[in-house]
Amino acid sequence: MSLAVFYKLLSIVFAAALGWVAARRRWLGGDDAARVISNTAFFIFVPALLFRTAARLDFAALPWRTLAAFFVPVLVVLLAVYALQRRHHGAVPSVRAISGTFGNSVQIGIPMAAALFGEAGLAIHITIVSLHALVLLAVLTTLVELDLARAAGPSSLRTTLALTLRNTVIHPVVLPVVAGLLFNAAGGTLPAAVDEALLLLASAVVPVCLVLIGVSLATYGVGERPGSAAFVIAVKLLVMPAAVLAFAHWGLGLGGMPLAVVVMLAAMPVGSNALIFAQRYRTLEAETTGAIVISTVAFAVTAPLWLAVLALL
Repeated sequence: MSLAVFYKLLSIVFAAALGWVAARRRWLGGDDAARVISNTAFFIFVPALLFRTAARLDFAALPWRTLAAFFVPVLVVLLAVYALQRRHHGAVPSVRAISGTFGNSVQIGIPMAAALFGEAGLAIHITIVSLHALVLLAVLTTLVELDLARAAGPSSLRTTLALTLRNTVIHPVVLPVVAGLLFNAAGGTLPAAVDEALLLLASAVVPVCLVLIGVSLATYGVGERPGSAAFVIAVKLLVMPAAVLAFAHWGLGLGGMPLAVVVMLAAMPVGSNALIFAQRYRTLEAETTGAIVISTVAFAVTAPLWLAVLALL
């Protein structure tokens, strides 16, 4: 592992530790500190990031084959985890699905891509990252809102679908994506002042989410059922990269640096957006916090493993 990636891991630990200390010493107020920070990220910073990303996408320049090599197997794994967890009620299946598939593609992923693959590899990585949250959060939001609509009580299929559609679209994740894509399709260009304001808000996502991990760790612990966290960690660190490797290499014939970039992106530890999602639906906050912390530590072992596999190919 490169020195740059190691320093990024240390910075993540430091930010999370700072959040833990702040929560334990009650610098952030009472027991609702985690909820307040999560809502701040979910309703202000994340929407700004998603709208700006969607509004600025250049669809004509996207490498569709490489994108398919990553997103097709990722969505298959996501739906498989969701299906396996359907025995649970409410938001549990979707929360475990996001924990098993949403990687830390920015805080750890960007420095790793830059260190391992240089500017060309980093360009591929950032292109995928630009769609990462848009795709996964939109799919998962639809799934969880459909489950919650069903759980609300017996109703007609039409009523359930209408409620799901409303709650999915009028949502702090999906609405800015839809608005940004419509703005993009209309040929709009963000005014410099608006773009600068959105960039300022979007830049807060990473530090706020890292502090939230520490606050949640102090508030909820790591959960009482380590087996469930172990399941999503195994999916994220082992199953996900294996699925991407198999589909990209043997399914689409991808090789060289593009293959290495998509596999290592799939091998990232659980991302902090999974915790924001869990906080939003008040489900498995402790388990998700534990999965983020443990998978980030375990990544120091699994990353060299996947690099060795890629070297053999």
